[in-house]
Amino acid sequence: MGGNLLVNYGEAVAMILFGIGFANLLFQKNLIKKIIGFNIMDTAIYLFLAEKGYIAGRMPPIVVNGIQDVEAYINPIPSGLVLTGIVVSVSVSALMLSLTIRLYKRYHTLDLDEISIRLRKEGL
Repeated sequence: MGGNLLVNYGEAVAMILFGIGFANLLFQKNLIKKIIGFNIMDTAIYLFLAEKGYIAGRMPPIVVNGIQDVEAYINPIPSGLVLTGIVVSVSVSALMLSLTIRLYKRYHTLDLDEISIRLRKEGL
């Protein structure tokens, strides 16, 4: 059991980071801290995909010196998924931050409970 953890330390770190981000997302009241937790979760997923896509001793999937054997290269799909995920993550983070700014301008607080109380008072 201990040997597997040492071999798969990248996956273990990714799971720990995901747990930290998820706990942050659940237990924080501040919207900025929730966004940070969401970004930590994203990063953990990208780390996990990168760890799964890497195979020791293989080269990046760029044909060099005429070597066309599939066994010589790593799988390019996880790398493509990570790049696509990063682009989507940046867009979602920008949207969340812009909505947070709008909420702050309207309610003058970033506390989600306080915003919820004010919304109930307004009758929305």
